Amino acid sequence: MQDLIEPQDQNGQQQGGHETGGHDDDAHEPAHEAEDALIQEARVWQGQGWTARVIKNDDDEGWAVAMIKDGEPEPALVGPWTMGRDKKNPKPLDVSAFHTLVKTANEVLRRHEQQLHARLHKSVRVTTEEGAAVTVKLVITPDEDEPYATLTAVDEYGDELASVRTRPDFRLSITSATDWIEGGYRKPS
Repeated sequence: MQDLIEPQDQNGQQQGGHETGGHDDDAHEPAHEAEDALIQEARVWQGQGWTARVIKNDDDEGWAVAMIKDGEPEPALVGPWTMGRDKKNPKPLDVSAFHTLVKTANEVLRRHEQQLHARLHKSVRVTTEEGAAVTVKLVITPDEDEPYATLTAVDEYGDELASVRTRPDFRLSITSATDWIEGGYRKPS
């Protein structure tokens, strides 16, 4: 039975000589090079954009596993790894363990991103003396050279009332938001 999908060369052209009706014997070999192959060994496992690497734990006699996202220089997660049956070598990585490690590492990254977003985006809701509800937002831009924050007031319909640039260490609270509104939305000092 012939495969339905023919391998393609680097230019996206089908291999196998089907243009002339012939058939190459090597048409069923993998089209990728050896360097593109994923490593799936006892101490190193790759897939789903991650590499798991079992390493010697410097803190004690045990082993650890480092989860490194493809393209990143540092591990996103390093955790303890189980000893093998001989009690001196690590337990080998396998598909099931790798999938669990990927899920855990993705969760760690997601939580880190949520914490960073929460630290850089704050808001409070204030009711003015006239009874209008105003949401005051503080968005911090952590630029390495010149970090800053933007303070924005939005009414209950989502219309922007004012926006000013301020210090990145501005403390947003109900009191500071109320002072800013009552001060005519001037740039805080």
